[in-house]
Amino acid sequence: MAHPERSFMKGTLALSIAAFINRILGFISGMFVARVLGAEGIGLLMMAHPLVPLVITITELGLPVAISKLVAEARAHGDHLKVRRILHVSLAVTGILSITLTAVSLLGSEWIASILLSDKRAYYAMLAITPIAPIVAVSAVLRGYFRGMQNMNTIAASDVLEHTVQIACVLALVHLLMPYGVAYAAAGAMAASVVSEATGLLFLVASYKLRGEARIAGETWASHLKSGKGTLSELLKIGLPTTGTGVIQSVYGAFQPLLISSSLALAGISTALATKQFGLLAGYAFPLLFMPSFITQSLSTALVPAIGEASANKNGLLMHERMNQALRLGLLVGAPATVILFVWATPLTTLIYGSPEAGMLLKILAPIFFLHYFDAPLHAILLGLGRANATLWNYVIATAFKAISIFVFGSQFGIVGVAFGIGIGIIMQTLLNFFSISGSIGIYVNIQPYIKVGVCMSFMALCGKLIMDFLSASEGLPMLWSVIGSIVGALLLYFAALLLTDTWNWKSTRRTIGIRW
Repeated sequence: MAHPERSFMKGTLALSIAAFINRILGFISGMFVARVLGAEGIGLLMMAHPLVPLVITITELGLPVAISKLVAEARAHGDHLKVRRILHVSLAVTGILSITLTAVSLLGSEWIASILLSDKRAYYAMLAITPIAPIVAVSAVLRGYFRGMQNMNTIAASDVLEHTVQIACVLALVHLLMPYGVAYAAAGAMAASVVSEATGLLFLVASYKLRGEARIAGETWASHLKSGKGTLSELLKIGLPTTGTGVIQSVYGAFQPLLISSSLALAGISTALATKQFGLLAGYAFPLLFMPSFITQSLSTALVPAIGEASANKNGLLMHERMNQALRLGLLVGAPATVILFVWATPLTTLIYGSPEAGMLLKILAPIFFLHYFDAPLHAILLGLGRANATLWNYVIATAFKAISIFVFGSQFGIVGVAFGIGIGIIMQTLLNFFSISGSIGIYVNIQPYIKVGVCMSFMALCGKLIMDFLSASEGLPMLWSVIGSIVGALLLYFAALLLTDTWNWKSTRRTIGIRW
């Protein structure tokens, strides 16, 4: 059996690599779809899509997170019968719920479309995406199982396969259906998501079958469901608060544009300008801010069962070790990302979007967003400890503060005030999760690495600015090459500073992950 620390870090590494590949594949797919469908086709896709996350959230009932924690605990106790009972009960609940919701959606599709869709042509796209709910629900259960077994390689392989199939299907279906009109092509793009999800599900089912776990005589689905009342109660204790968080996220996500536009209107900004400024924030600044977070999201996925297993074994030392590993990784990823997004804010938004005015918003949010790289691991630790209720209430409080801050500051200072309001929400969310963990098991943090990374960040920012000025002024290079050259140079100096200060040690990292060379 792999060393638990290595298993945890290897799982994080596998998920991070898969997430990085998927980001690239998603970018390629999105670029192709945008070019072929045009603004009109993308508009139809966006109209049909918002309902999907909410349906999936309700269908899953937050069970994937609960499964990963409970399976990890049962595995730690060697209770293989309970592992299978968790899986069977979860599949039964999500299967029945997702099929019921899908049937209702299909039967009432015309009525739903008449209320939600301002363009009737989006009806075909909505219809095409409807069957995705049961596929995603069953896939999510199996993913939760593999997370609990700390088999992250299977999840990573499934994710990459799914995105690869999606690109192939999008290319084929959009090309085939475009001659029939943009509405059918948009429906084809949506159908590609269903096919790719089904492929991922088949891979997960095959992987589960290949495990070939030994069964006890007389063990059946019926026996698991009959004795599964207690298991269902355990699952829902974690799952329902997680679902609540997802529902509030979806509702707030739909409400936020209206909140921002209202606050900007009070600041005396016209509707057209408010829409443009919201686009700068949501369409330009946010994607850049969220881009590096795929590593901490992968870390969080591996962290829930890792903390759950350590908690089940009452191994406080291992819990704190994994917690410190997670926070250190968040620090090492977040630090250079924050410096890049702050120092090169305007050049990045100019090069990528042709919008230098978005640079100001990116510069405001980048230092505050540094805390976001810690929030995902902190959230995962709370879930691993079984404190799902705490994550729900922390999110509710932070979201309320964010909404009030956006409205108050936005109405006074315009879009800059909106950016600060969003920043206040991030600070509140991170601090609440930090204090919740501290109140449960305490947090013992060695402050020295954080001070060292702070020094390395300042060094990187200063050197990066000097290199950028030198390349653009003295060498007369175009902005693209000045930005690339200065960022690469600054990153090399940052990692060199980490090595010189002994903040990051490649040999110990290699041993932890289990790389032999």
